[in-house]
Amino acid sequence: MSNVCEDHIFSEVFKAHSKTVFNYIFYKFGNEEKAHDAVQEAFVKLWENCAKVSPEKAKSFVYTVANNLYLNVIKAEKVRLKHADSLVRDRTNESPEFLMEEKEYQKKLDNALHALPENQRTTFLLNRIDGKKYAEIAEMEGVSVKAIEKRMHLALKSLREHIDGI
Repeated sequence: MSNVCEDHIFSEVFKAHSKTVFNYIFYKFGNEEKAHDAVQEAFVKLWENCAKVSPEKAKSFVYTVANNLYLNVIKAEKVRLKHADSLVRDRTNESPEFLMEEKEYQKKLDNALHALPENQRTTFLLNRIDGKKYAEIAEMEGVSVKAIEKRMHLALKSLREHIDGI
């Protein structure tokens, strides 16, 4: 029987899930460095426990460990989401008016995302940015698909109230 202690299996688990675990924690922390730390630590713990964790359970193990690391840190801190302004920097041929409007819209969107409760923001970003299906998000969060549908509904409702045209 294969197990996670085998290099190629551990490597497959890492390749398959590290990016999503990173995004999941980043959306919650709003801090890249802490998200990287949590992902690294979660995979170190997976390696340390590789004999106890089957390949089928590895994904859920890593999410749980990363989430618990997040919860431990969050007790001491307030969540703040940061967004890069890279969209504006990459443009050269847009009118100043367009760029200004886009910057204002981005600011409105950032503020609207900040205003969301953490679980709604995480659900929204995992679905809309990472393309995760509700069932996948429900598994990550350890809740029902119905709960995710409700979070998404509330997130969209709140975003619509803060910003016209979403």
